Amino acid sequence: MTTCLVVKKNNEIAIASDSLVTFGDTRLSHAYEENNKIFQLGESYLAFAGTAAHFPVMRKLLTGMGEECKLNNRDEVFETFSRVHEILKEKYFLNTKEEEDDPYESSQLTTLVANPYGIFGVYSYREVFCFDRFWSIGSGRHFALGAMYAIYDRVATAKEVAEIGVQAGAEFDKSTAGPFRIVSFAMK
Repeated sequence: MTTCLVVKKNNEIAIASDSLVTFGDTRLSHAYEENNKIFQLGESYLAFAGTAAHFPVMRKLLTGMGEECKLNNRDEVFETFSRVHEILKEKYFLNTKEEEDDPYESSQLTTLVANPYGIFGVYSYREVFCFDRFWSIGSGRHFALGAMYAIYDRVATAKEVAEIGVQAGAEFDKSTAGPFRIVSFAMK
């Protein structure tokens, strides 16, 4: 899995991720492949947790959407990921089934979005959250969330909070490892 996170503090936003990919018990470290889990799309940065198949599919899909891909507020993120779900089913043969009694089809992915307008989380049923401080996804999320909660009021920048969060994920989660990628920028 992974540890990906977003932070907003003092008019600064940061997004961070580790660089380890796992396939069951096999680890594919940064030494063998770049494993960049954050990609830029216009003013937005996105990070994904889940199957490694999501990364090339979502890069191709989102960049191919052009002007239809809008991510500057909760409603735009919802509309974009609702369209993404349709495309995943039609073009990429997404298996939408998780549990028998699911209320909606699943998109099978968890995403973080960071841009100068805010930090957002998108979950498999297209639930969109707009976070005020920080959030994390992936197998190391619990460790990252705890570390960021403990340090948030003690450091000055979003980048510092993000660095501590992703380091905590790597320290305690067997599926998270460095090097880390951290991108930070000012809010609008």
